[in-house]
Amino acid sequence: MGPRAWALLFVLCGTIFLEGIDVAMLAVAIPSIRSDLGLPTDTAAWVMSAYVLGYAGFTLLGGRAADLLGRRRMFLTWLTVFLAFSGLGGFATEGWTLIVARFVTGVAAAFMTPAALSLITTSYAEGPQRNKALLIFAGTAAGGFSLGLVIGGLLTQLGWRWVFFAPVLLAGALLLAAVRLIPAQPNDTRAPRTEQSRTGQSRTVESRSGEPRSTEARTGEPRDPGKGRPHRRTEGFDLLGAVTAAGAMLLAAYAVIRLEHGLDGWWLTATTAAAATALLVVFVAVERRTATPLVRLGIFREGSVVRADLGALLFVGAFFGFQFVLTLYLQELRGWSSLQTAIALVALGCDAILAPTLTPRLVTRFGHGRVILGGFVLAIVAYGLFLPVGMDWSYAAMFPTLIIAGTAFALAYGPLTIAATDGVAESEQGLASGLLNTFTQFGSAVGISAVTAVYGLASQGAAAGPDPDPEATLSAFRAALVVPVVMVTLGALLSSFGLGRRPEPTAQAAAPAAAATGAAPGEAPEAAVVVTPGLSALSGLPANRVPQDPS
Repeated sequence: MGPRAWALLFVLCGTIFLEGIDVAMLAVAIPSIRSDLGLPTDTAAWVMSAYVLGYAGFTLLGGRAADLLGRRRMFLTWLTVFLAFSGLGGFATEGWTLIVARFVTGVAAAFMTPAALSLITTSYAEGPQRNKALLIFAGTAAGGFSLGLVIGGLLTQLGWRWVFFAPVLLAGALLLAAVRLIPAQPNDTRAPRTEQSRTGQSRTVESRSGEPRSTEARTGEPRDPGKGRPHRRTEGFDLLGAVTAAGAMLLAAYAVIRLEHGLDGWWLTATTAAAATALLVVFVAVERRTATPLVRLGIFREGSVVRADLGALLFVGAFFGFQFVLTLYLQELRGWSSLQTAIALVALGCDAILAPTLTPRLVTRFGHGRVILGGFVLAIVAYGLFLPVGMDWSYAAMFPTLIIAGTAFALAYGPLTIAATDGVAESEQGLASGLLNTFTQFGSAVGISAVTAVYGLASQGAAAGPDPDPEATLSAFRAALVVPVVMVTLGALLSSFGLGRRPEPTAQAAAPAAAATGAAPGEAPEAAVVVTPGLSALSGLPANRVPQDPS
């Protein structure tokens, strides 16, 4: 890739780094925020939950908006909103201000992230160049979260408001660079491109799904994202579909967050889930009847897409559920400080190095299906090793689990996102990205809520009260750790179903496949999208388990 290609990738990766570091820093700073502002426990929990509510509620709409309204426009607009409301959080003096700021920041991320992903898939040539860009993007996401834990601990020592102001500085720099580097997109509707073949006859370049596609020259420079835009929807925007989708996702996200309360207030959880289901039924009915649907329902008939989305939900849910239990174990049972815990968890971020270096070679040699399965198997081993955790385990005893879990994430997550968009037309790349983002966000919320519910049920009685028995608390943590093991086991079974169903193209087969679909030589038949992991998962911190400020 040329210098401009690297510069554009740096900006897009910077965006997902921004999201990861923002969430991680707040997770570390929330005890200090609660202490300084005198927030009750439930308000402090909502400061964190508001982000995942906004993110999960609007990700699907955000992905489709990038397809229909323009990727550059959505990216720049919502990056600006992210910047503004992150700064607002730094000036907050009351809990409600923080909750509003975090909710809108989550909504901004829900629109900004799919736009960034689809900009990558339409700016870099399919094949090795795009795969390299996508895996770097995935590694940057994990690196941002891991580094954010440490930076958040350091900034909290200076003052928790810097946790909100630091992302403003980074977002401002990214915004200035993005305005210059992301090419403006044309306003006219793009028609199928006609080019001359070697025989002198013209042909229309289309994808395997029949949608027009671009065949850029292999110059090493990013192509104009405007040339990769889908047909403009001139018939109108599916407003009713957008409203019902956002409402269903918001209610579903809230119902999932409420799972952490177990049987306490079950009627509210059940009512919210029923309302979400009803709105989802209305949404499907609207999409089946409208001439310009927000979501083409036929995308759910793609078996590989559904398997990958469900696999991502299970894998991300297990990862963040395990990380949440580990954080509570270290801080509440072992008495580690926030900074000590953050430094200990850095080992989980080894996927930031492995994702762009090791994973591409394994995918080229074995295919993404087998690499995904290998990642799930490693995750089972990692979480299983931690099940007998003791009261006085040294960091050396924990380290194998941390490094294996990080390696599993590197192997599974990037290939899962590639599989989730296999066979999806370029005009629906934003939709595919939004769907996968939605599944990963719900996965993170489900994982944390599930481990919290199991912990609460296991700790009733002996581990309850102002001075709980440490052994009973440890036993409750062990019970909660079973949840991640079950989730990745189910994910491994799910991913194994599709291994023998369709051969995955290797590097040697890429040229014949491209010729069969009418693509240029060396161009892969379909695009791949890597979606950021559910970095906002820690915003699902339960109301009764907000870590105490160690000071």
